[in-house]
Amino acid sequence: MDSLMDRNLNFVMISPHFPANFETFAHRLSENGFNTLGIADAPYEELTQGLRDHLTEYYRVDNMEDYDQVYRAVAYFAHKYGRIDRIESHNEYWLELDARLRTDFNVFGYKTKDMLSIKTKAQMKTIFQKIGIAVACGRVFTSAADARTLAKELGFPLIIKPNSGVGASDTYKVKSEAELENFLKQQNPAVEYIMEEFIDGDIVTFDGLTDHEGNIVFYSSLEYSEAVLDMVDKDDDMFYYVPRDISPELVRLGQKCVEAFNVKERFFHFEFFRTKKTKDLMALEINCRPPGGLTIDMWNYANDFDVFNEYAHIVKDNRFEARITHPYNVVYISRKANKNYAHSIDDIKANYGEAIIDIETVPGIFAKIMGEVGILARTQTMEDMRTIIQYAQEKA
Repeated sequence: MDSLMDRNLNFVMISPHFPANFETFAHRLSENGFNTLGIADAPYEELTQGLRDHLTEYYRVDNMEDYDQVYRAVAYFAHKYGRIDRIESHNEYWLELDARLRTDFNVFGYKTKDMLSIKTKAQMKTIFQKIGIAVACGRVFTSAADARTLAKELGFPLIIKPNSGVGASDTYKVKSEAELENFLKQQNPAVEYIMEEFIDGDIVTFDGLTDHEGNIVFYSSLEYSEAVLDMVDKDDDMFYYVPRDISPELVRLGQKCVEAFNVKERFFHFEFFRTKKTKDLMALEINCRPPGGLTIDMWNYANDFDVFNEYAHIVKDNRFEARITHPYNVVYISRKANKNYAHSIDDIKANYGEAIIDIETVPGIFAKIMGEVGILARTQTMEDMRTIIQYAQEKA
């Protein structure tokens, strides 16, 4: 890798304005001497002033789905600034676009040939099994008849989801033959689906960042109040948190996944089931990008460091300086507009002000899951965290 003593590294940022809290990547990369070269379809004047101030140059395309337009944008940057060193969006949606551009411009990182293993759940399942990690039984089905046969083998309830998909979108918990038939009538014929046995367990994640050689330089975890599918179905409040204490077994399995999926100089977000009966861990899926929502900011609050800055150091010269001691639990607590809460936001601030980090207003597209208002808080003990959650979500 070239040294910055020779030239500024050229970092192409795909859709640098979304999500809004990822803009800080541009800030820190710019502050560390990178040429930050943004590509998106948003008009320049709609970018925040902070982002504009930290982008070396911005190239607006009419349509991010038109590969030729995005390719020409990268080619323009290469002609003007020299060899492109990194291309990254940190966004699941653009994972394949990032990889295709890296392939065509010979840039470090995942290429198109790597996408099958990190985008399709069936291939992930195969790799998990090869490295000795338990998975839910199931496979891709090819027709309605095949789906019915597989459902009889697995038994109800079962889960159906896209083989290549993001989060819980287009995911179904099917509890009977009638519900299966209803799904088969309405399913999107353009989507390849996978069917799996239902696992009665809680989702726990192993998340973090690796260096240029694939060594884990930072790791964390997430735990949730309940499964997203169930929470949306019941229109419940939710919370999720970054715990101080992380299971050594989760770390061990996460390390195996980092190696197996060749995660280098990347954030990762691996999902596991912790079964309710036996507390065993089973692999669910991997995501080779940072966790969504405010999680990356929650890491900073949980550890009193700046992960955006550390990422810039890793890319620049493979250096991670922060000392991680996991001093806090950090929780996101949702509040929904249609609920009658016993305590106002002012009450929460008055009673727990020292623990409250921020009160966030959530954009409409995310509010069904995240609530219209999100409260970020941090505590040293789980007991204190649970007390704040209970108070914030108590109903009148």
